[in-house]
Amino acid sequence: MVAGSGDAASFDRAVRVAVYRYTVAEGVPPSATEIAQEVGATTADVETSLRRLADGHVLVLASGTTSIWMAAPFSAIPTPFSVSVGERRYFANCIWDALGIPACLHADAVIDTHCPDCAAPLRLEVRDGALEEPGEGVIHFAVPAARWWDDIGST
Repeated sequence: MVAGSGDAASFDRAVRVAVYRYTVAEGVPPSATEIAQEVGATTADVETSLRRLADGHVLVLASGTTSIWMAAPFSAIPTPFSVSVGERRYFANCIWDALGIPACLHADAVIDTHCPDCAAPLRLEVRDGALEEPGEGVIHFAVPAARWWDDIGST
């Protein structure tokens, strides 16, 4: 189906847009079959595209599959970073991504997580693009951003 690199890039772009549209609407990323239906392609072509997108660090696939694990800032699985935007709840991969969800949706949000040291519940509220009364907590990034892709699943 994809004849040249320009065609592959266009197709990958369509797949990526379909992934994010579905994720925003449903709260979790779509399956390859759902993407194929959206973009009018075969599941095999979509799976090939998903692998290219993963190779380009656009998405993270579950190990050994074409199932989307992360479509940053969204996680396909429950995490300690729950982000509520209106009536929709999303999961983020880390606090950085949790703050990224309201930023990319241009929406107010409530982020619920916990202190990794003492397990005390923590809540951040984002209103009009800014943290409301951020309090006394500290957001700590144990790994520099330049090294996140060394092991994206544990950073």
